[in-house]
Amino acid sequence: MADATPTGPTTSGGIVELRVHGVSGAGADQVLDRPYVHQVAGDRSGGFYRPRPGYPDSTGTDGVTLEAYRWSDLPSGTAVRTLSLVFLLPFMLCNVALWMRPANTVSKRGFMALCRVLALTLTMLYVLTIVGVALDLIAWRCMDTPSCLAGRSWLSWLGGRPTGLRLGVLAFVPVAAIGLVWWLGARPGHSFDAFRTPSSRASKHRLSAVGQWDGEPLVGRLRSVHVAAAFGTLSGSLLAARASQHRSWVMVILLTATAAVLLACLALVTVVPSIDRTDPSPRVDGVFRGLRTIACGLTMLVIVHIVISPAPWPQGGALPGYGAIVAWLFVSQTVLVVALATLVIWRRGGGQSRSPIRALGAPVFMTISAGLAVAFSAELVYRVSDLLDREGTTADGLETSPPLAYKWAIFGFFLAVVTALLVAGVVTRMTRRGRRRAARAIVAADFPDAPPNAAGRLRRVEQAVARARFTERLEPLSVVYAGLAALGLATSVLGLLQLLPGDVAQRYVGVPEGMVNFLIGSGSYVIAAILLGLVVGGIFAYRTAQFRRYVGVLWDLGTFWPRAAHPFAPPCYAERAVPELAKRITYLVEQGQGVLLAGHSHGSVLLAATVLQLPTRITERVALLTYGSPLGRLYSRLFPAYADEPALREIGERIGWRWINLWRDTDPIGGWIFASHRPGEAETLTGPPASVDRRLTDPQDVVPAPSDSVPPPILGHWPCESQEAFTDAVRELTARLRPAHPARD
Repeated sequence: MADATPTGPTTSGGIVELRVHGVSGAGADQVLDRPYVHQVAGDRSGGFYRPRPGYPDSTGTDGVTLEAYRWSDLPSGTAVRTLSLVFLLPFMLCNVALWMRPANTVSKRGFMALCRVLALTLTMLYVLTIVGVALDLIAWRCMDTPSCLAGRSWLSWLGGRPTGLRLGVLAFVPVAAIGLVWWLGARPGHSFDAFRTPSSRASKHRLSAVGQWDGEPLVGRLRSVHVAAAFGTLSGSLLAARASQHRSWVMVILLTATAAVLLACLALVTVVPSIDRTDPSPRVDGVFRGLRTIACGLTMLVIVHIVISPAPWPQGGALPGYGAIVAWLFVSQTVLVVALATLVIWRRGGGQSRSPIRALGAPVFMTISAGLAVAFSAELVYRVSDLLDREGTTADGLETSPPLAYKWAIFGFFLAVVTALLVAGVVTRMTRRGRRRAARAIVAADFPDAPPNAAGRLRRVEQAVARARFTERLEPLSVVYAGLAALGLATSVLGLLQLLPGDVAQRYVGVPEGMVNFLIGSGSYVIAAILLGLVVGGIFAYRTAQFRRYVGVLWDLGTFWPRAAHPFAPPCYAERAVPELAKRITYLVEQGQGVLLAGHSHGSVLLAATVLQLPTRITERVALLTYGSPLGRLYSRLFPAYADEPALREIGERIGWRWINLWRDTDPIGGWIFASHRPGEAETLTGPPASVDRRLTDPQDVVPAPSDSVPPPILGHWPCESQEAFTDAVRELTARLRPAHPARD
């Protein structure tokens, strides 16, 4: 924290209101609602700010000291990092799925093993995609076709060369691709050494471990395994092509060694518990690094053998063995997803009772992750194939046509997307009346005396409430889409039977073959549009505050969790943010301060994990104010083993139930924690948890104030620091902190 100039301690016995922003990425001046601020701790990526002393209104409610923690540059920041989030999206979703396990899963080790094997298949698919472009389409097909080489000097220099030489030279393209993700995965996101907390856990709940344990040893071991599997996949692809026409003792040795590397990778992520050790171990780490080194060296030997082998190569067609390898990988992913879903459904549990589909987040996110990876891979191969064949209108049936497994993948993905959109439209239509009826009742209770001329404004408020309630419908819709995506993956087995999508559809369904080929082409463009949308959305999510509120929550949710499944996922910012918050809060309390933690949106999640890490002597002097919080509405459903109701209750108990949660019916992300307290609804919850939630009327009125010409805005998920309800909550919590902790002499 050398970038900031620290300030001296605040007056002993005072209250510090520490605000933590959400996904909006607001500046410290916006969070504090003060124009002049200065940094008192942290650095450019994550720092603590206070209003500049000497300016008017530099303190908060009733004279509390204002402070803000700005962490928005930890998961974002530069355009390169933002784009990496987009292109590493399947890896990120796969990693998040690991943290969605049910609390009562019959086998935690089995669940983690399935997730990590699926993560391993994503890395293998990444390599196979580059192999398909560089070796199958270019080195094997294009360079063997004069019409493809014509006018392409960047390819013709290898044209006419021996097949082995072409494959050996272009094999360095996937080697470079492996090196790229290796480098991305090895780059430290931030230096966390200054933010480590003691290894002893203050809470028994799993959420307290987020940001406390050092994830680098695990990530390093996973990275070694994935790099070894990547090189093993490349070696296997080359050897499969060579084995189609050549048998020798060298081939047997290389094939055996490659199979041994891949089996070792599988064993290390499934049955070897040492991979989860949180402390560096030279002996254990040496084994993982040794496997990686062996895999790298083996790939170099395979490339040399491919180049110097004198045996003839087959002519024409696709790269031998490549299509079968891709199809079997898709089938393996389908089997693993089904096994994961079976395990979860068998012993699902741990979610809150208000969640209709509990603990299915893991198989759903894993299926979506695999589906996106397959779709992106198929699109890349399909686009390059179409580019190489300049005279054809599509890549179907041409000399540079991609493998059948990719065609089935695009066809299945397109049908899954279209069907899911149709189902979403039907669900939206069918639930609209019920959502509007509930919204109408809420608005009528909030504005019983609205004048007749406010009818239009009342309708807009009803629409906002109805749209916000659609969040609960996204859960079953995501399950429907995941099921369709898994079915699309399963159709890849038809590629092993050399069946074309058009032939199958025309023979068994009666759909013309031309229409199926048209749908495959359309699906390719749909995937390209999704990729382009992700790129644009990823950039604007961190460049435009308003757009970030709709997209940024996905990135921040994904990068909140440590990399425990896929080492090439974006780095976890909680590994710095949570210990840094814990260290700052501990410092303030030890200086004699009471600390009021105020967290908006995802900031409330960071504070929840932080409170569970703090020792009792610190939490006795802490209060919590959350607003727009997804803890109860999203996290308790998606992560039942980490943000369940017992964990939320322990947070309240640790701070003596000095906790207020503000929420709005117009908010599509945040919600209540324990009880909604809607007007007209009977609450059965008793005890301290019943006093946590405070519902805010939004908007504050539907007619303009006497001093204004327009009615108050509908705020939805926007922060509420400037509202009177926020001020009242701060005043109440600070009053509850002060009597118990008078100023020291």
